[in-house]
Amino acid sequence: MKALKKAQEMRSKRAELRAKLKNGSISLQDVLDSADDEVIARMRVTYLIQSLPQIGKVTSKKIMSEIGINENRRVQGLGKRQRNELLKRLG
Repeated sequence: MKALKKAQEMRSKRAELRAKLKNGSISLQDVLDSADDEVIARMRVTYLIQSLPQIGKVTSKKIMSEIGINENRRVQGLGKRQRNELLKRLG
């Protein structure tokens, strides 16, 4: 029961974060700077990119393949070069 409650809490926090990204109240830079937060660290990069305004599945897949990020990569697994490239493109 404890694990289920924690998982539900994490999903709701991720959904809240995605909504903030979508409406522009938080920037991609802020999210990547907070990558040590458990909620952000375990979020898939694909979902993070798709949470940005004007970016959907096709665009996010294209950006990730151009940068060299695997579609299953989580935010905590991003390298310094990959983070910088994401910020340069999506800033």
